[in-house]
Amino acid sequence: MPKISDFDPYKILKAPISTEKVVRMINEENKLAFFVDRRANKKEIKRAVEEALDVKVERVWTIITIDGRKKAYVKLSPEYRASDVAAKLGIIG
Repeated sequence: MPKISDFDPYKILKAPISTEKVVRMINEENKLAFFVDRRANKKEIKRAVEEALDVKVERVWTIITIDGRKKAYVKLSPEYRASDVAAKLGIIG
């Protein structure tokens, strides 16, 4: 495991995802979605999102896609709005 000082959230978070399904999740469920490093675990993904986006994460779900990439769905704490974060990231307008 890397040292805490070596932690780089941008090595874990590869790209935000903006599909119709994800936009619905942003608006209705307060969730964001990212492609992440395949080796990253849920705790590392949570920390990366919290540090990179300055939010509090409630829960993380992960799946491996058919093409071998890892997707993370991240539910934000109620005091943060996924739609505000998504707008900053340019996912939604």
